[in-house]
Amino acid sequence: MMNFRKAATAAGLVLGIVTGLVGPAAADVPAAIKERGKVLIAIDVSHPPYGMLDSQARETGSDVETAKLLAEDMGVALEIVPVSGANRVPSLLSRKVDMVIASFSITEERKKVIDYSRPYGVIPVVISAPQDMGIAAPADLAGQALAVARGTTADIELSRIVKESGVNARIVRYEDEATTNTAVATGQQKILAAALSTANEVSEQNPGLNLEVKLDMAAYPMAVGLRKGDDELKAWVDEWVGQNLENGKLNAIYEKYFHQPLPDVIPES
Repeated sequence: MMNFRKAATAAGLVLGIVTGLVGPAAADVPAAIKERGKVLIAIDVSHPPYGMLDSQARETGSDVETAKLLAEDMGVALEIVPVSGANRVPSLLSRKVDMVIASFSITEERKKVIDYSRPYGVIPVVISAPQDMGIAAPADLAGQALAVARGTTADIELSRIVKESGVNARIVRYEDEATTNTAVATGQQKILAAALSTANEVSEQNPGLNLEVKLDMAAYPMAVGLRKGDDELKAWVDEWVGQNLENGKLNAIYEKYFHQPLPDVIPES
């Protein structure tokens, strides 16, 4: 099987031949962004390690570094527009932002109303619970309450699992990741459905809870969210993703925050 980076190189060369471009810097930045002099990017800064605030209240995290890299390659300033998991799509559709970089996984439901760039990462979603809880299959969730952030991929997958298995479980939806995590950390809820990185973080910050991953729900490709019809911007971002996967910059960001490299082949959906 062809190595992903070799495949990306070949694809990039073909694209360059067809379009006459040699990289993101050579492509035309959409006029509205160029004229404005800054790109407006929605980021959830309450969802570590994707987005968070450091000790000096500055935005940091993998999504923030990805957005900074994109703005730098565009040659414009970056303006971060804070969002939650639930209002990522509305902020895009209402034109409050140019794009979304907020642990934004590709789902069929979202694809009905928005567009996506080429994927640049992956997001595993899991169910975690205390070690002494015997959860090995969806049926073991019967009678349990499960905390999840509204509108996230974990919410989508948890809803699917509960519906398909027919298990009598109660989904408790919170408005954002921070509130969800607090509910688990303070003992309001015992079971958490979330991205693997979030589940690990809650476990590490609350060792007394003895949380562990019980069920793997899915692994979603992660991409930049865009409005349908913004074809020029999508073309630019797609090329940007390809170049920065090839040169290793996106992988370096992923490794820094997730302590593992990107997969050789990132699924498209």
